[in-house]
Formats: sequence, C-alpha cells, structure tokens
Amino acid sequence: MKKDEWNLDSLTIKDDVDYEEYWKGLEEVYRKFITKWKERKDYLEKPEILKEAFDEYEEMMREYAGGGKMAYYYSLKNAQNQDDLEIKAKLNQFEEKITKLGNEIQFFGLNISKIPHEKQRKFLDYGGLKEYRHHLESSFKEAKHLLSNDEEKIMNLKSSTSHSKWVEMVERIISKKSKKVITEEGIKEISFSEIMGLISSTNKKVRDSAASAINEVLREVVDVAEEEMNAILYDNKVTDELRKFKRPDEGRHLGDDIDTEVVDSLLKAVTENFELSKKYYHLKARLFGLKKLEYHERNVPYGRIDKKYSYDDSVRLVTEVFRNLDGEFADIFNSFVKNGQMDVHPRKGKMGGAFCTHLGKNHPTFILLNHTDRLQDVLTIAHETGHGINNEMIRKKQNAINFGTPKSTAEVASTFMEDFVLQKLFDETDDEELKLSLMMMKLNEDASTIFRQAACYNFETELHKTHAEKGFLSKEEIGKIFSKHMHSYMGDFVEQNEGSENWWVYWSHLRNFFYVYSYVSGLLISKSMQAKVKKDKKFISKVKEFLASGTSDSPKNIFVKMGIDITDKKFWLEGIHEFRDLLDETEKLAKKLGKIE
Repeated sequence: MKKDEWNLDSLTIKDDVDYEEYWKGLEEVYRKFITKWKERKDYLEKPEILKEAFDEYEEMMREYAGGGKMAYYYSLKNAQNQDDLEIKAKLNQFEEKITKLGNEIQFFGLNISKIPHEKQRKFLDYGGLKEYRHHLESSFKEAKHLLSNDEEKIMNLKSSTSHSKWVEMVERIISKKSKKVITEEGIKEISFSEIMGLISSTNKKVRDSAASAINEVLREVVDVAEEEMNAILYDNKVTDELRKFKRPDEGRHLGDDIDTEVVDSLLKAVTENFELSKKYYHLKARLFGLKKLEYHERNVPYGRIDKKYSYDDSVRLVTEVFRNLDGEFADIFNSFVKNGQMDVHPRKGKMGGAFCTHLGKNHPTFILLNHTDRLQDVLTIAHETGHGINNEMIRKKQNAINFGTPKSTAEVASTFMEDFVLQKLFDETDDEELKLSLMMMKLNEDASTIFRQAACYNFETELHKTHAEKGFLSKEEIGKIFSKHMHSYMGDFVEQNEGSENWWVYWSHLRNFFYVYSYVSGLLISKSMQAKVKKDKKFISKVKEFLASGTSDSPKNIFVKMGIDITDKKFWLEGIHEFRDLLDETEKLAKKLGKIE
C-alpha cells in the first residue's frame, strides 16, 4: 500500500469471510434486536428497561451503523475507482439491503417518540438515560410530525419516486450534455461538468465561451427542469401537510436539531448586510477595470497565486498551524497521514474533489484529496482534516448514537482550521501583490458561502410560497424569482445576463430544500470562534468542548454553555463583521498599490 493511498486493512473482508457471510452476520444482529424488542411495550413504560434497549441499540450502531465495515469498504473502494463496476454493483446491493433492514427496525424510534407526554418527564429525568437524554428530547419533539410505522415505510419508499428520481433525471440529462467551447488548448467538445470548470478561467474568451455553452445547455433542459421543480415542490407541500408542518422549512430545522428562531435570526442578520457583498463585487469590478462583472465572472480569481506546495510541504505547514492552536489537533492530523487515512493524489477513475468520511464509531475516519500542489490544495487539506478532527474529538467523548454533527454546525470545524492556515499564509508573505490576491480569494469564498447561500434560502422561501399560492410555476416565473434574489446580494455591479435566470436548473442544493443555511451558519459560527481565539488563546478549550459535543445536545444549548447565544442577531453580526473588516483592509491595500482610486 502506498503511503499516499488509503490503508483499508481494518475494513477489508478477508478471503475466509465473504460478502454473503458478512451480510448474514449483520442481519443476525439486527434480527436479534428486532425479535427481542418489536412486540414488547415494557421499555415504553419503565426507564430502566428503555436503558437496556438503548444500550443494545447503541452497541449495534457502533459496529453496524449504515451497513458496517462492508458498506464502508465498498463505498471507499468506489471512491478510489469509479470505473470498477463490480464494486459499484456490490455497493448498490448492500445499500438496498440495509435500507430495507432499516425500515424493519424503525419501529424502535417511532415507539419511543410516541411515549405519552405525561410520561416523558419520567424518562428524561432518569439518571440511567442521561447519555441518551437529548436523543429522547428530539424524539419527543418529532412525535407530533410522525405517522404510523406502516405509513412511515410508505413515506420512505415514495420519497424516491416523488423526489430523488426527478432530481436524478435532470442531473443525468445535464451530465450527458456536451458542447464545443474555446479552451486553452483550442476548440474542443467537452462535457457540461468540464465546461463549468472553465467559467472561472482568467482567459476571457475561454470563460465567455463556457458561459455561452452553459446557457445553451440550460435552455435545452429548462422545460424538463420546470416539470421536475414543480413535482418536488408539490411533493414537499403534501409531505408538510401530512406531517402538520406550518412552514416549508420547518421539517429541515427539526431534522437538523436547530430552532427556527435561530435560522430566522441568522438569515435576517445576513440579508440586512447584503450591502457588504455588493461592496465586494464593486471592488472586484474596479480591480478588473470594469463597470460591471458578467454574471459568470463572479468567481474569476484576481491576481496570480503561482507558488507550488507539494503534499509534504502542505503537511508540514498544516501541522505547524494546528500545533500552534492545540497539540491534539496536530497529533490527530499526523495520525491520519501516518496511518493511511489520506488518499492524496488524483488518478484515473478516482472520484474528483475532496471529502472526509466516517461511518460507525468503531471505524476510522478517511479523507479523500486530489492534491495537485496548488495553494487551494493546502486549504483543502486543512478543511477536510477539520472535519476529521471533529470526528475524532466526538469519538473520544460520545456514544454511537451521539456520534455525528448536526448540519447546522457541520462546517464549523472545517472552516475554522482552513481559515487559520490561510491566516498563516497572509502573515508569512511580504509580497503585497500576493497578499491582495489571497485576500480577494478569501473574500470571494466568504461572499459565496455567507451571502450567496442566504440569498438562495430566500429564493427557496419565495419559491415554495408562490408555488403554494399558484399551484404551478412556469420556468419564466422561477427564473424571475431566482434573478431577483441573485441581484439582491450581488447588486448593480454584477450583470444579470440573459440566460443567467436559468442557472437554478443545474444547482442540486436547491433540490435539497433549505439545506443551504448550514453553509452560512457553519462559517459565521467559525468566524466568531476564530475572533475569540485570536483575542484569548485559552478559548481554544471551549472550541474543543464544542468539537467533542456531537449530537449530545442541541447546538443552541451547546453554545449557551460556552457563553454564546446563537438566537441573538448580534452573534451572527460578529462573523459578518469579520468579512467587513477584511473587505475594508483589502480595499485599503488595493488603493495603496494603485490598483484602484
């Protein structure tokens, strides 16, 4: 095994334990639990018996959550080589089996959630259930929105045909599209995903050609996407009515363990500060010597960042930053590097991009990279390792049921670590031209994460509201609402070009309704924590407490213990002011260097 590829020995199924044998062992454990508890009602009456059931369930989840090491192994092998159809087939078979088995065991959670209100306090106050207390609180909160066991099975089964299959259809249609475009190597016919990669090219002919091709593809697909979007909007409306949700985003908040008042406070704070993102795009237009940026030019990098960072150089740099924050962070990172938990370089068949993944509490964290010696690759290592450190901190402190992070805070650790690495790069360079490029790069990422995602949430809110009123929205109506909200945060210095009204068509996050707020909350929480650590290095102990909390309590309560009130708009403004301060500093540097007047 190469040192820069995953070592899957802890997951590999040996020759004497084949696929079917492992599945039989997993199924036997699940069946044993189902047989013991499905017909019993005493655990719904006596807290001490519920503790017995929870302990058994927790032990099962340690090893077999999500299909256990077999499912984990095949998913990782699939990421390493997506051309291996045998691996893909086995993964699909295993996922189908575990979904059906999960439907059979869902009785446990449903029964617990429907313990009568007058009896709930007895369970919540029982000392033996202390480590499961928040899980119980969440279950009781969800109860009024849950249906019967059989009805829940139907909801699980119909979600594929009523939502995900529609989305997959549009994604597949788009993925099969290709167009002739201008590239650095000349005119070529390339796929849609490759075309998307060209819109940030520093070569105007290349990016304009790419934008034209994207608009052409989206015009070809928009009629189908119109039907798709209306179908999944209607499905969401029906689901909300069945579950008695009052708002289309209420189910998202409940599932993410975050109060609606917190999300409302977050979005209000960001929306009221859209002037900052508008000011950023005005600065960018001025730096490029333009009155306005074209819609597709929002992310074109300013300046040149040519310095190369080998993987070994990157590891040394990230280790130094982490060590300065806290020795445990560096130790965890170095264990990932040494123990074969990082798959580093791109190769044929390997999944693109980067991710950090974990499954059950008993299985190791793995990180996938595609390192090509760019500065962005250094930041990616820090970002994905942030997720990994989060996993390991939770693993040390929490049980298998609390082993995870709510979506509302999932991006905190990653952006926290990434930003401290970028800060070191700022501090170490004397080249002010490079520093300006780095600052503009950071502002662009933050504007896209904070302001653009908030605008998308506002778009989704109006989309659901208007669809509920009208019953059907034309592609023109959807496009008009989309352009309205894109302009709301970009302002007059980014052109809403003809064709850009259709750019919702390819944006998959907009089908995962109201998910995008989590990017905003994650980065703003991270920024607030960064500011506190810079003022007082001892605050890192509070950060570590947060990183180890998992799903043992709600984000709101976890932050209260840290002296932070995330229901208060002032908290979100702290992170927004970090963006404002960097923007002001960048503008001053640009003026000093004579780049703008």
